[in-house]
Amino acid sequence: MQAKAVKHMIKYDYFGVPMKRSLLSNLLTSTFLSASILAAPLLQASEISFPHLETVGVSKLAVEADMAEINVQVAIKDKTAKGAKTLSDTAVAKFIERLKATGVERADIQSANLNLQPQYHYQKDKPAELVGYNASRQITVKVRELARLNNILDSALEEGINRINNIALKTSKEADYVEKARQAAIVDAKNKARSLAKGFGEKLDGVWEIRYFEQHPVQPVMLRMNAASPKFDAAESYQQGQVTITDRVEVVFKLK
Repeated sequence: MQAKAVKHMIKYDYFGVPMKRSLLSNLLTSTFLSASILAAPLLQASEISFPHLETVGVSKLAVEADMAEINVQVAIKDKTAKGAKTLSDTAVAKFIERLKATGVERADIQSANLNLQPQYHYQKDKPAELVGYNASRQITVKVRELARLNNILDSALEEGINRINNIALKTSKEADYVEKARQAAIVDAKNKARSLAKGFGEKLDGVWEIRYFEQHPVQPVMLRMNAASPKFDAAESYQQGQVTITDRVEVVFKLK
C-alpha cells in the first residue's frame, strides 16, 4: 500500500505571519475551555430526564404603612475631644429622655457608640495643625404610631439632633403580610402549571422540586435632610406611605 503524503498546515495571523504551534495550541485550549464554561448551564438544565414543566409564582402586595423607623444623628464640632463628646452625649441623652416622656419604649430606641475624629488644618510646607474634633452619634427609633412621627422629628431637631439620615415606613403586621404574599405566590405557580399542562394536553403528576428565596419588604425612605434644610410641613405625607411586599417561588412539576 502506497503511503499518502500529508502536508502540514500552517496557521497565519492577521498580518500573514505564521503562528507558532504552541500559540495555536494555547488558543485552541482556551477556546475549548470557554465553550465548556458556556455549555455548563445547559448541561445542568438537562439533568431532569423525565417530562416536566417549570413555573415561577409571583405575588405583590401594597399595604398601608402604620409605623416607621427613623435614623437620626448628632454631629458636633469642638476644640477639644472631651468638649465634643460631652456636647454629643448631652444632645443624645436629652432626646432619649424626651422620647421616653412621650411614651416611646426604651426598647424601641437604639443609640450608637461615639465616633470621635480629630480635624486638622493643612498648609503647604507646614506641619498639620490640630484645630478640633468632630463627634457624632446615631439614634434609631421605632415610631409605632405614624401620626406622632412629625412631632418626634421636631423634637429631635430641638434637642440638638442636627441630621435626619432616613425614615423607613413600615407595617406592624409585616409577618402576616409576608405569609399572605408567600401563599399567593404558591397559588400563582400552581395556576400557571395547570394552565400550561391543560393547554398542551398534559396532566400534572405532583411536584418534583421547589426553589424559594426569601424576599424582603420594600420600605420607602421618605426623607433625608439636616437641620440646615428649609422647613416644610411633611406630617400629612407620612400618612400616605405604602410598604410593598413581594414574593417568588420556582417549582418543577412532573408530567404524567
